[in-house]
Amino acid sequence: MLTVKKILSFIIISVLISCAPTKIDETVTFENRPAVKIDNREAILDHHASNNTTATQAGNDVSLQRDKIDFSSAGQIQNHMEFLASDKLQGRDTGSEGLEKAAEYIEYNFQKNNIAPYFSSYKDTLSNFDKPAYNVVGVVEGNDPVLKKEFIIVGAHYDHIGIIQAVNGDSIANGANDNASGTSIVLELARYFGRSKTNKRSIIFALFSGEEKGLLGSRHLAGRLKAQSVNLYTMLNFEMVGVPLVDKDYLMYLTGYEKSDLADISNKYAGEKLVGFLPTAKEFNLFQRSDNYPFHQDFNVPSQTFSTFDFTNFDFYHKVGDENSLMDFAHMANLVNRTIPVIEGIANAPTDEIKYK
Repeated sequence: MLTVKKILSFIIISVLISCAPTKIDETVTFENRPAVKIDNREAILDHHASNNTTATQAGNDVSLQRDKIDFSSAGQIQNHMEFLASDKLQGRDTGSEGLEKAAEYIEYNFQKNNIAPYFSSYKDTLSNFDKPAYNVVGVVEGNDPVLKKEFIIVGAHYDHIGIIQAVNGDSIANGANDNASGTSIVLELARYFGRSKTNKRSIIFALFSGEEKGLLGSRHLAGRLKAQSVNLYTMLNFEMVGVPLVDKDYLMYLTGYEKSDLADISNKYAGEKLVGFLPTAKEFNLFQRSDNYPFHQDFNVPSQTFSTFDFTNFDFYHKVGDENSLMDFAHMANLVNRTIPVIEGIANAPTDEIKYK
């Protein structure tokens, strides 16, 4: 028979185990892994979705903006980033085992957050690369019988440059800012829409490989969707968003700012100056240097990139120093929360208001 002392010891150990922080075990297969709940913000999503009739019914009426959304958190972002930019993934070079692990992580997150595969599976094999490499493509179908036939793509590339020349013994180019940050933003936006289902238009969530090899993943997907005659409304890309802009009165800049009214539309739905113009982005022609560009070429619809890398706030582009220790997870969560009303507004607008000028 157990003594009182042994019973008390057993109770104390059980309590300590139940209170231990949850952490993703990278050795567990994605198919068998239980869902991990980072914090209690899922209840906030349920509350927000239940009070979302104004956006669903009114679409582009700014006067009906809701309270500030508090969905994503620094902890949730950190959870994504610590996996995607870890040394175990060896810099996520296209065609590498590390990128394969990243693809599995994205696929796992899509599965647990009600994102359906757009094709027969989440992984879409690149047709323009000589090693097995994949885009990961999911979709949340629109809830309007007519508007669901139009598509919005929300995307980012999840590959990086892998192993490079060592600096102080470190040869892994982890690619935290470039572009585990954009990937994490897309995963959080997918998590929101996968659970809320508040979009009238259908939203494709696409994570691209091969960006660092010449936009190969986005070129492959753009060509495949074009061959299917997909009715693409707009493509919204996220690139290098891990640290805040410096001395700007807006949160993000938009590449190709002057080419369309996307910035104005975004700011309307945000209810603030969320998106601005960065002259340096135009000077270096960033519009043509990220995964938005193949969709612009193939569909000629507004296809642009949101970024917070302003050439002064981050010194480790394509270097081994692009590490999670330099990332601002609270900034990234804030970006997600302030972008949700923008994408919701675009998805629910009764007319195609985003146009090239």
